[in-house]
Amino acid sequence: MPRPHHGSSAGHPGPRRDPHSPPSPAPPRVTSAATLLLNATYEPLCVVSSRRAIVLVLAEKAVSVDCAQEEVHSESVTLPVPVVVRLTRYVRVPYPAQVPLSRRAVFTRDGSICVYCGSSATSIDHVVPRSRGGTHTWDNVVAACRRCNHTKADRSLAELGWKLPNPPRTPSGAAWRLLGARAVDPRWREWLGVPESVSA
Repeated sequence: MPRPHHGSSAGHPGPRRDPHSPPSPAPPRVTSAATLLLNATYEPLCVVSSRRAIVLVLAEKAVSVDCAQEEVHSESVTLPVPVVVRLTRYVRVPYPAQVPLSRRAVFTRDGSICVYCGSSATSIDHVVPRSRGGTHTWDNVVAACRRCNHTKADRSLAELGWKLPNPPRTPSGAAWRLLGARAVDPRWREWLGVPESVSA
């Protein structure tokens, strides 16, 4: 009994497949993973699914830069699952003027370390409390541990006698566009330039 066809456009039967050929070149466990996509200039562009990265490589629109140990197999192709791929042609992409502010991005900028005491950060804090007119902006938001956040409450640093080792700043660079919404795969660090303390 022939297997059902996949990928045919609606109303138009697709090309016949060998009923003994595998229906998919990659198992879901592998193709649900993520791959870092670089521009032809090696600038980080975005994160795509491993399935999408494999399609780009097979279509010769991208080349693998770093691969996982796993492989995907089809009838005629064996391909290591790409972890980082680079486009073969440069694409110009308009980017927002500023990196979006998020909890994860603040943790990434501050290395997941409390800026007040140096322990592991569990929350974010407004240096100038919002109750005192502080803004929810990059230059007023820092990573903090629960204890320091509770101790500081709505007081100023001057009232507590605390000092920041470095003033908080807006991060810049292409890599930061990728950090606000997802964890960082350790194998991407070379291309993103993020600190080792950022967890995957």
